Amino acid sequence: MKYACLVVDHDDTVVDSTATVHYPCFVQYTREFFPQYPGCTLEEFFLKNFDPGVVAFFRDEVGMSAEQMRHEQDYWNAYVKNHVPRAYEGMREALMAQKRAGGLVCVVSHSLTENILRDWRENGLPEPDMVFGWESPPEQRKPNPWPLTQIMTRFLLKPEDLLMLDDLKPGYDMARACGVPFAAAGWAFGVAEIERFMRARCDYYFKTVAALRDFLEG
Repeated sequence: MKYACLVVDHDDTVVDSTATVHYPCFVQYTREFFPQYPGCTLEEFFLKNFDPGVVAFFRDEVGMSAEQMRHEQDYWNAYVKNHVPRAYEGMREALMAQKRAGGLVCVVSHSLTENILRDWRENGLPEPDMVFGWESPPEQRKPNPWPLTQIMTRFLLKPEDLLMLDDLKPGYDMARACGVPFAAAGWAFGVAEIERFMRARCDYYFKTVAALRDFLEG
């Protein structure tokens, strides 16, 4: 066991959700409520989520007010309840190996905790030791380091005892803010700009789940 605690993002790190759930929901929602928005491709949607992030994207580019973003979240919640994304091949085995070795698995995500736990159950993944989801106050969501400091406090861990695994910049920023090693999950969607950023800055970059598992077990 290389790390006492593996901290994972949920969407596009553990489950294949943006391409199969979030992007189709976004397209459906904007066509219905923001017909003036010209739309974007799946690759562009990944890039907007990467930087500047979903809140700034909805506010500054789509043109949503705070109230409209709350409505979009309600719409998204209803959509997600009927669409369960699949875990990536090999992810269950990687997480189970971490748990069998006596390690911890925690989740820090911009999805709601209830949806995260539902997805993990439906995919036969081990129950996480802690989950920090979108329902947390804004100042406690990533990229704020609060979730990682809470994990370290609860389990008496040091930054080097954790590995943060995420596919997007907010996870990278959160890990860097408190000195936690960061690994980029590069298997969701081959966006060259995101891959270049991650390879240049992250401690580790994994193109496949198998490569991650080999590293953790190596």
